Amino acid sequence: MITVDAPARPPSGRAAGPRTEAHRKPPGRRLIILVLLLAMLFPAASYGRALAAPGGGGWQVQSVEWMRDHGGAPAVNKIENWWYARQAPPTGAPASGSVPRAPAAAASPTVGVPAPIAPPASGSAPLPGEGRWVPGRVDAHGTPAIYTTYERPDPAHPSVVAGVAWMRADDTSAHLVPGLQQPGGSGWTGGGHLPSADVPALVATFNSGWKSKDIDGGFYLDGHTGHPLRNGEASVVIDDRGRVRIGEWGRDLTMDRHVRAVRQNLGLVIDQGRPVPGLADNGHGRWGSARNQLQFTWRSGLGTDSGGDLIYVAGSGLTLRTLAAAMVQAGVQRGMELDIHTHMVAFSSWRPGPTARTATPTRLLPNLPVRADRYLSADQRDFFYVTLR
Repeated sequence: MITVDAPARPPSGRAAGPRTEAHRKPPGRRLIILVLLLAMLFPAASYGRALAAPGGGGWQVQSVEWMRDHGGAPAVNKIENWWYARQAPPTGAPASGSVPRAPAAAASPTVGVPAPIAPPASGSAPLPGEGRWVPGRVDAHGTPAIYTTYERPDPAHPSVVAGVAWMRADDTSAHLVPGLQQPGGSGWTGGGHLPSADVPALVATFNSGWKSKDIDGGFYLDGHTGHPLRNGEASVVIDDRGRVRIGEWGRDLTMDRHVRAVRQNLGLVIDQGRPVPGLADNGHGRWGSARNQLQFTWRSGLGTDSGGDLIYVAGSGLTLRTLAAAMVQAGVQRGMELDIHTHMVAFSSWRPGPTARTATPTRLLPNLPVRADRYLSADQRDFFYVTLR
C-alpha cells in the first residue's frame, strides 16, 4: 500500500499559502544601518577631499579648516584661545633660527631709504642686524625697491622677533590673486597661483586676510564682487596703477573708476600712526572673538607709511597689541591685521633667478613655517604679490 503523508498543519491553525509581503521581515533595521553607514561615509569622503585639495598648507591645517567648515568652529575657537593664550614666549633671548642673518654692512644712505627703526622695546642692546635695513631687489636705476629687517616689539618677551619689509611705492605695483577656496564663489580666473609672466619682475609675495566667512568685510577684483564691501572695515585698495592705499572703507576710501581691487579684513589696528583704542581687550569683538587678540601666535599686518610706501610686518608669539606695536615701530601710519596662525602667515622677497624667466625667493624670517615659493603653485587662500613697475 502506498501512503501519502498529510501536509504539515500551519501553526495557529492558519491555512498554508504563498508568503506575501505582509509576512516578510520589516526592513526598518536594515534601512537604519544603511542610513548610518551613509552618514559616516559622507564626512569621510568630504574629509578625504579636503586633505587631497591643493594648496592647503598641510594635513594639520586642512584638518582644522575642515572641522571649522563642518560645525566645529566654536570648539576649535575655544581650543585655540585656550592653547595660544597659554603659550607665552620665553622672556630671554630669541631662539636660534628665529633671527635673520645680519647684513655685512648697513644699507648705503640713498634717497628714499626707510626711516631707522627704534631700538628694541626691551631696552636691551640691539642684536646683530636688528633694525638695520637690508636692501633687496633693485629697479632699472639700481635703487632698491624693497628693504627688510627685524625688530623686537614686546618688552615683556624680548624673545619675540617680528620681520619687517618696506616696499617703495614709486617702484612697485601690487596685485591681488583669488585662491581656489577664498574668497569663494565663481567667475575668478588665474588658477589660484602667481601668473608665470610676472615671475621675472617679482619683488614680494605675501598672505592676505581671514577667511571670508569669519569676517564682515568684502572682496572686489576687476569689476567682480566676491562679497559686498562694508563701511567701517579696514581695507587694502589697489588702483589701476598698482599703488596701494590702506584705510577705513567709507571714511578714508571709497569706490571710484580707478579702483581695481579691495580686500577688507576686520578693523584698522593703526590709525594716524597710533594703535587704535581697544586692542588690549577687544571687548566689542572688532578683531574676532573676545579673546582672539590675546593669543600668542603667528600674526601678520600690512600698512602704509607717511610717504604711501607699503610695510608688511609678521612674527611668531605676537598678540594683537604687540603686532600693532611692531607696526608703529616700523613706521606704519595706517594699518590692518592680515591672517594669523601657523601656515597662514607667509612673506618672501624675490631676486632675479639664474635665467631671465625666473626669480629666487627668501623668507622674511628663517623660521616662517611655509615654503618660500608657496604661491608659485595653486593655493586655497587669496594672496598678494608685488612686482617692479
